[in-house]
Amino acid sequence: MTDLTEIKAAARKAAFARRKAAFDARLPGAAGRLSEVLAGHRGVPLSGYMPIRTEIDPVPAMAEASAYGPVGVPVIQAAGLPLKFSRWTPEGALRDGPFGAKVPQVDDYFGPEILIVPLVAFDANGGRLGYGGGFYDRTLEGLRAKRPTLAIGFAFDAQEAADLPLELTDQPLDMVVTESRVLTF
Repeated sequence: MTDLTEIKAAARKAAFARRKAAFDARLPGAAGRLSEVLAGHRGVPLSGYMPIRTEIDPVPAMAEASAYGPVGVPVIQAAGLPLKFSRWTPEGALRDGPFGAKVPQVDDYFGPEILIVPLVAFDANGGRLGYGGGFYDRTLEGLRAKRPTLAIGFAFDAQEAADLPLELTDQPLDMVVTESRVLTF
């Protein structure tokens, strides 16, 4: 194990603890700021995510956005590959996907221009610490090579960290939306 691997593991452990405490103390309406941000991008194809464990829930904002344009969720294809995005609707049938996240019963892939990105921790410069699989980094790199793609991290305020262990392959976020604020980079 490398030093950076150990540093990232320690940073994730601390961030998971902060996120769990924020999740346990959450109030209704945590996706309100996210809805406000997405209202400025009506009709733009976007992808959210189906929350797992202690992730902040973007589904209310996704449901609202689906009235104006295509909304999808990520579908893991295999380790080492970028994500694909399948169309999602609030009333659509779901099945179990990898890692416990639900995905649409029937795959209908499309290319989003906005990604609402789950995360373990973020910093004040748009850095993101994910789960370690590199799925969003590979995906954002590929999408951004084709066209402008807006990456919006969605998190609890408590997930902010002062000094994240980042690598050159880590794709920066354009924005972080929390339950109380919007940070742009």
